[in-house]
Amino acid sequence: MTFLSIITFLVIGGVAGWLAGLLVKGRGFGIIGDIIVGIIGAFIGGFVLIFFGLAGLFGAGIIGAIAVAFIGAVILLSIIKLVKKM
Repeated sequence: MTFLSIITFLVIGGVAGWLAGLLVKGRGFGIIGDIIVGIIGAFIGGFVLIFFGLAGLFGAGIIGAIAVAFIGAVILLSIIKLVKKM
C-alpha cells in the first residue's frame, strides 16, 4: 500500500464519516472520529450492498467509494443511536 493510497483511504473515510455525522447526528465527530466512522462505514456499506446485489450500482472511483462508505456510516450511526436510546 502506497502513501498516496493511505491518504486517499483516510480522505474517503473522513468525508463519508463527516457527511454521515451531519445527516444522523447534526454535526461531525472531529477529524479522527469522522475518519473512524467512515472507514468502519465503508466495510458495512460494502457488505450490505454486496448482500443486496447492489455493489455495482455506484461504480468505481472516489465518488463511488465515498457513497458506499457514507451508506455504511449512516447505518452504523443509526444503529448506535438506537442502542443508546435503549
